Amino acid sequence: MNAPPRVLAVAGSDSGGGAGIQADLKTMLALGVHGMSVITAVTAQNSLGVQGAWPLPVEAVRAQYRSVVDDIGVQAVKTGMLASAELVDAVAELIAGTDAPVVVDPVGVSKHGDSLLAAEALDSVRRRLLPAATVATPNLDEVAQLTGVQVESEEQLKEAAAAVLAYGPKWVLVKGGHLTGDAVDLLTDGGEEHWFRAPRLDNRHTHGTGCTLASAIASQLAKGQSVPEAVAAAKEYVTGAIAAGFALGGGIGPVDHGWALMRGTRGA
Repeated sequence: MNAPPRVLAVAGSDSGGGAGIQADLKTMLALGVHGMSVITAVTAQNSLGVQGAWPLPVEAVRAQYRSVVDDIGVQAVKTGMLASAELVDAVAELIAGTDAPVVVDPVGVSKHGDSLLAAEALDSVRRRLLPAATVATPNLDEVAQLTGVQVESEEQLKEAAAAVLAYGPKWVLVKGGHLTGDAVDLLTDGGEEHWFRAPRLDNRHTHGTGCTLASAIASQLAKGQSVPEAVAAAKEYVTGAIAAGFALGGGIGPVDHGWALMRGTRGA
């Protein structure tokens, strides 16, 4: 039997299982690819927030990456929490030397507002990581953090996208989920524009949305889809996952990564 497409997630661990590496691997399984991992940091995290975070040494991250890529190979890479400038620089160097599409989720803060990226690492994200990205997927807080552009309306998404593209990714997907009204995202390479719109769902349990979307895009790219096709399919998947998000603990619960696989069997 042939192996499925292989996708490598380079991100932090979420002990609560809703975001980070755990969300990445669940998404990849749901979408029919083989997920692999490079853990960059360990967090103590639950539905209420992040209680602690411990970055791994650069040599441990580099060794994990080389171990997977040099033997198994990859059809796509997704990056998430990188925490420090040293980790950003190391991962940027690794992915620049890998012949596969790269989805960069420039994680800055958690769903609960906890910082997941050192202030001094921002310049490394701009100079080293974004230029290596096939697709960058910032939300509006991350756009503001990286570029200074504050988006308050759908019309400003174009300005935000142009500001991120100036740092060198081939494509940028600016996620407008923090705006009011429909959940609207803009994908552009500076020439083409693709708008993705979905109804805003009345469900507060959205932990892991950004990780899930980026991993879904990487999974579809690994299957050979174009960037616009991959983003469209990923948007559909994550919208279903948000709709099925469930309460867990005393705070914000996770999206349901297995919503399509488990349809009709929950509670059975």
